[in-house]
Amino acid sequence: GMGTLLISKIREEYPDRMMLTFSVVPSPKVSDTVVEPYNCTLSVHQLVENADEVMCIDNEALYDICFRTLKLTTPTFGDLNHLVSAVMSGITCCLRFPGQLNCDLRKLAVNL
Repeated sequence: GMGTLLISKIREEYPDRMMLTFSVVPSPKVSDTVVEPYNCTLSVHQLVENADEVMCIDNEALYDICFRTLKLTTPTFGDLNHLVSAVMSGITCCLRFPGQLNCDLRKLAVNL
């Protein structure tokens, strides 16, 4: 789709740069459209080909956290986006703030 096209164009323009992506993977239990698994399946090849690090976030796990941990009865997209942003913020914390655990994307990839 559009996201994988952008990633491939960025890779062409900046081949020597490390690229980290965050992708939400659909689940059949919480899916509301039929084409979600197809879109995911078709985009995984481009992600593996063009990105150096791919963080996959399970959509069902996001809903599970909202239901069980946060005790939300009907999670909104805002709730799910807040969880994803917390994950992204936590993973990239060492890139944004100075400290003893300061690292770059290469070190992050090696340690994962």
